[in-house]
Amino acid sequence: MIKIPNVKLANGILMPQFGLGVYKVEEGKEVENVVWNAIQLGYRLIDTASFYDNEEGVGKAIEQSGIPREELFITTKVWNDDHGYEETIAAFKKSLNKLHLSYIDLYLIHWPMPTKYKDTWRALEYLYEEGLVKAIGVSNFHEHHLAEIKKDAKIMPMVNQVELHPQLSQQPLREYCKSNDIQVEAWAPIARGKLSEEPLFVTLSEKYNKSVSQIILRWHIQHQVVVIPKTTKLERLEENQAIFDFALSEEDMSMIDKYNKNKRMGKNPDDL
Repeated sequence: MIKIPNVKLANGILMPQFGLGVYKVEEGKEVENVVWNAIQLGYRLIDTASFYDNEEGVGKAIEQSGIPREELFITTKVWNDDHGYEETIAAFKKSLNKLHLSYIDLYLIHWPMPTKYKDTWRALEYLYEEGLVKAIGVSNFHEHHLAEIKKDAKIMPMVNQVELHPQLSQQPLREYCKSNDIQVEAWAPIARGKLSEEPLFVTLSEKYNKSVSQIILRWHIQHQVVVIPKTTKLERLEENQAIFDFALSEEDMSMIDKYNKNKRMGKNPDDL
């Protein structure tokens, strides 16, 4: 079984640097099977959200996995319709119930809804102080959103999960997060497979005898980013995690850094 490294969050909690995202994985047998398979392979970080509508299946797979709860790191998120202090606490309790868990390892604000996310953040602080979550953070927050939270927060976000891949390297945001002790986590880390035929990545794939996806995931790992590639296929679960037996050279890391095009696959958080 592959040993996955951890990153240490601002509060000292250890978070696996690699895991499984289940966006658009169907509730029921599909999500139950992929999460169960991932856990058996050694995955310990599972990332879901109320919006994904598959928390119950994730919870069932966790129950059936046979792995002690404290060895797993489960993330879920509050959706845009549930922003606000009381609303967020109610949404959290629904997620907790669906997952059949007594606590969540990481709870995130899914998107920075204008005028509302600061009240939502207060609710996350409350859930953290009550011991219902081990760590709290945000998703899809730009620097200015984080700076706004910082004005009033008792606790700063410990994680910022954002769209991040070689086409959107987010270097200024990564630097801001590093200076504020916020761990960056990437969604769509392999750009949804769109770079599989790009000459740079094909060349690196041949050089290291690794797939393009493995090259890109390794680039994230060496930048100390947490990655949660999504798949439903067993062979891809195995392939995605086979990235800890090689390292990219500084020169190759730099070449991938320069590939950045500031090109998004999802929405710009400022366009909400």
